Amino acid sequence: MNGISFARVKQPTDPEPFTPRTAPAMHQAVSTPAPAPLTAKQRRARRKKQIIYGSIGLLLLCIVASIVWSKREKPIPVTTEKAIRKTIVQTVSATGKVQPETEVKISPEVAGEIIELPVDDGKQVKRSDLLVRIRPDSYKALVEQQEAAISAAKATNLQQKATMLKTEHDLKRAEDLFNKKLISEQEFNAAQAAYDVAKNTYESSLHEIERAEAGSSQARDQLSKTTIYSPIDGTVTVLNSKQGERLVATGQFAGTEVMRVADLSHMEARVDVNENDVVNVKLGDKAEVKIDAYGDRKFHGAVYQIANTGKTTGAGTQEEVTNFEVKIRML
Repeated sequence: MNGISFARVKQPTDPEPFTPRTAPAMHQAVSTPAPAPLTAKQRRARRKKQIIYGSIGLLLLCIVASIVWSKREKPIPVTTEKAIRKTIVQTVSATGKVQPETEVKISPEVAGEIIELPVDDGKQVKRSDLLVRIRPDSYKALVEQQEAAISAAKATNLQQKATMLKTEHDLKRAEDLFNKKLISEQEFNAAQAAYDVAKNTYESSLHEIERAEAGSSQARDQLSKTTIYSPIDGTVTVLNSKQGERLVATGQFAGTEVMRVADLSHMEARVDVNENDVVNVKLGDKAEVKIDAYGDRKFHGAVYQIANTGKTTGAGTQEEVTNFEVKIRML
């Protein structure tokens, strides 16, 4: 009864002679057929699958590695140097533009047509060289008119002087007669009034001469302004007008800017420094100027002027900025 089972065998009705059968051996070896060799096509397919699976695995590994690397805290670069005694230099950076220190805008004070323009853009000029000549015909006529007014005022003055002398003589005679009781007081007062009127008229004629002379001086001044000369030695950097154009005077309007003359031998950089940094800028401070047109080339300069009043942009907004203009002389 230890795991062994028994069975009863029913004998057939017509029994046959019993022939004992030999049971198979319990430890008989079972042979397994050998696997068939792979063909070249199967080997290529298996290699292809291995390559695909390997590529997918490598890609997943790279993705996981990149995720883990991105989550790592980036190291903070630290600059170290041997401790020594030295001077600490504080640097202030600002942007601006480079321009000549002296630049003169040439605009006429009288209106008229340009009849002569002997300069071109980029031409060098000397002080007192002719730059522009405006048609002077109307201004010459005005000078002649004022000269005639002076002559008329002088003639009137002579006439009033003669009248004054006559009334003065009449007053003296009337006074002598009045003292002798030969004329009435009314006649004497009339002679006195006539003399006072003649005297005041004569003095008025003197002022008329002065007014006419002032008008003549003004007319001559306007005539002289029809010719414009260079105020400095320099170069014509801007030329806006051509010969034959009509110019507007600067008396009541902005006027026409004919050209600009600049001294290019002395250049400066005008930069806008923030209000927080301008306190660190002092007159005479050295500066390095980098110009876009010259690439990495650096120019040297010195601060020679700092504005006292700031320029505010974007007032009343979050972008409100106050800058101070600083001028740097290029060395």
